[in-house]
Amino acid sequence: MDPIHEIELEDCPICRGAGLMQEEQGWCMYAVCMDCGAQTAQISYNSPEERLNAAQQAAQLWNMGKVVHTGVGD
Repeated sequence: MDPIHEIELEDCPICRGAGLMQEEQGWCMYAVCMDCGAQTAQISYNSPEERLNAAQQAAQLWNMGKVVHTGVGD
């Protein structure tokens, strides 16, 4: 099992929806809300060894509430 799926994400700081860790074509990780679309900054990585660290950094940002949310209609 991928260790990234073991990282705990708190509820969305905007809407309290479920958070999900996302990977963007093998170069970055970020956390995103499945309900409102709020997300963290994209944390880039350059090797498979750095991948887990990038996911942990994204989770830390998410759990601190450091997210971007464009709002309704944007």
